Amino acid sequence: MRMNLPNKITIARILLTILIIVLLLFPFEKVGISINPLFINESLVVEVKYLIAGVLFIIASLTDFLDGHIARKRNLVTDFGKMTDAIADKMLVNSVLIILASQGFISAVIPVIIVTRDTVVDVIKMIAGNKGKVVAAIKSGKIKTACMMTGITLTLFYNLPFELIGHGIDIAGVLLLVATVLSVYSGIQYYSLNKNILFSEK
Repeated sequence: MRMNLPNKITIARILLTILIIVLLLFPFEKVGISINPLFINESLVVEVKYLIAGVLFIIASLTDFLDGHIARKRNLVTDFGKMTDAIADKMLVNSVLIILASQGFISAVIPVIIVTRDTVVDVIKMIAGNKGKVVAAIKSGKIKTACMMTGITLTLFYNLPFELIGHGIDIAGVLLLVATVLSVYSGIQYYSLNKNILFSEK
């Protein structure tokens, strides 16, 4: 099977995600690779690998918009594309959230809530799909995604440049908190809007 352009972009996002995961988890010091940190000021020391991961995360996030836009514009939407796009999205966001939590950048509560909500919504979509129904994206879910992507990016960038303003406004933390709350809210909305489909006989 020859992949069309949107599918190639989606696969590229998966490969970028794997690269980000390796970059964040690889024990560079244990294999003798020393990367000098950046000293932004007297209190802020930045590890370069997180800045690189942040740039890669931005590129990967942009491909999420690009592949869908091209697929719709050129009428190249396929079942394979829908499946790989969903996988790529979950890999990118959830894996980075789990890593950031394990390394102490964010609370572990955030990935637990996000992953649980995504699982519930995916089950709703699967059941609806089996009954021939399509579960449309909702506004709160889109806002959640935007806040989540921005919050993750700022976290990888050590909340710069906001960290240098005044006493350091934790914009990254605020955005991730908003995204987590919206995640729960949108999950409830998905259930409320589709509960008739879930419990119907057909």
